[in-house]
Amino acid sequence: MAQVATELGRRDRWGAIAVRFGVGRMRYTVEPGLYAVGFPDDDSPVLVTANYKLSFDHLRAALTGQNIWIVVLDTEGINVWCAAGKGTFGTAALCAQVETHKVAQLVRHRRLVVPQLGAPGIAAHAVKKKSGFAVVYGPVMARDIPDFLRNGMKTTREMRRKTFPLAERVVLLPLEFVIAGKWALPLTLVMYGLSGFFGPAPFGENVGLHGGWAVAGLWSGVIAGTIITPVFLPVLPGRAFSLKGGVAGFLTAPIFLVFLYSGQGGTGNVFAGLSWLLLIPAIASFLGMEFTGASTYTSLSGVKKEMRLAVPLQFAAVVCGLLLLIWSWRL
Repeated sequence: MAQVATELGRRDRWGAIAVRFGVGRMRYTVEPGLYAVGFPDDDSPVLVTANYKLSFDHLRAALTGQNIWIVVLDTEGINVWCAAGKGTFGTAALCAQVETHKVAQLVRHRRLVVPQLGAPGIAAHAVKKKSGFAVVYGPVMARDIPDFLRNGMKTTREMRRKTFPLAERVVLLPLEFVIAGKWALPLTLVMYGLSGFFGPAPFGENVGLHGGWAVAGLWSGVIAGTIITPVFLPVLPGRAFSLKGGVAGFLTAPIFLVFLYSGQGGTGNVFAGLSWLLLIPAIASFLGMEFTGASTYTSLSGVKKEMRLAVPLQFAAVVCGLLLLIWSWRL
């Protein structure tokens, strides 16, 4: 058992910033096991969380002045919500940790406080039968835990609601942009190459004439999907994130076309315009689906259903858009 502080240090804060940019994301973990906050005794609450360090740090930072036991499950560095869907934050893992660390001998009560977002992975009746502990579902946000405990482990309506305000959406932008950039950067070279091979002039002249605009169009789709979509998420129409991303891309495409047609060195024609009206929304729509895991609008079955419908349409739009773009280069 390790005792942990509730105050985050400089290393914790820099680690959180780095992981927001995708640096060491899958290695940002704490050791699964039993932890103590303050000086817990046999009457102290037992909280359960994942071994994703960002989740663990959010929890302990909210427990200043508390005396609490924390059981950390091995979720392979995945947060509670996603791990519950994948099965690593689950009944078997919870019961195993309770037994391994002899929690029944540490406390007199028989209650485990599980995050509300972990409920899909925890079968409360099975936990009770196997470990003897009753599962109490806590608030959505760690910051509400002190009030939850003072209220006799009862959640209010506000504690049960998962909001997704602008600040929580914006904090996701760097990671999503970095993830998208990992495949957008190679595609940048592909777009340059395509523009050089398909055109009436020699390779170098074709690249100089069309390559820069092709890359600008590609990254317009990336920006629409990873930045514009989450920032304006509540006002974009529909519940499907593919639709929201597609709308963001459709609104971004005309802005790009204004520069394409009127900017210095612009090479727009009707086929180029049509191509980017397909390509930019398709790219943004695909990237917009990345945010399904950040909202309670969606479920695993809902995400699969959306992808079955959206991905073929996105693929068709990309193929048609590329064919139109290549045709426009040849004119």
